[in-house]
Amino acid sequence: MNTILLGVIFVVALSASILVLLEIGRRIGARRLATEGEVAAKGLGALEGAVFALLGLMIAFSFSGALARFDARRHLVVEEANAIGTAWLRSDLLPAEVLPKARELFRRYLDSRIETYRKVPDIAAVKQELARSAELQQEIWQLAISSSRGAGTSAAPVVLLPALNAMFDISTTRTEATRLHPPPVIFVMLGTLALACALFAGYDMAIRKRLNPLHSLAFAVVLSVTIYVIVDLEYPRIGLIRMTDSDQVLVELRKTMDGF
Repeated sequence: MNTILLGVIFVVALSASILVLLEIGRRIGARRLATEGEVAAKGLGALEGAVFALLGLMIAFSFSGALARFDARRHLVVEEANAIGTAWLRSDLLPAEVLPKARELFRRYLDSRIETYRKVPDIAAVKQELARSAELQQEIWQLAISSSRGAGTSAAPVVLLPALNAMFDISTTRTEATRLHPPPVIFVMLGTLALACALFAGYDMAIRKRLNPLHSLAFAVVLSVTIYVIVDLEYPRIGLIRMTDSDQVLVELRKTMDGF
């Protein structure tokens, strides 16, 4: 199923759950008011305030962390582009007879790196592309090592090999960065708190014969969309939030390679 459609279903389902719990809370409160009078609403303010404050803190910290990790992933794309570009330029130190092959390997490697993240969320295709990138890394490294030994100068290995190391290391760093997320229980807790707050909010509005449809719907939708945005930020490339602009730097680098 399309991930964007799943996001819409998530927002609709959570909004509907919040609306249901608002009504349930209002009915519970109305029954308590009918049997106990105004005393039913006393003594709950501290409890409700604590739950709403906890929800606010969870939303703030979750959003801040997701945004920080999103920005870090964008910076890693630029770092990888710089690392590949540096290694590409330093490959000019290789002997002339192997330079065309080296450049072709670089082009294929960069194509593989671009395709790796274009294929998200197809995990099987991503793993296949990562394996292809690893194979190309080995080919580039072996070619650089064998060519440097016969180059008759120490300039090539001293300058080129560290650049290749950096190029390979940043690919591993990017892969691990995509796996860096909060424990799933954090998102479960966030959703649970949102539902609990809806129940308490409905209880507080028990004095009304019926809930205000506009206010209730706005509360449910805003809260649901906020939680969805946090999850979407945490897992970019899957939902509405993408990193296409960041990936463009790799695409532009690949275009420059065609001129050589």
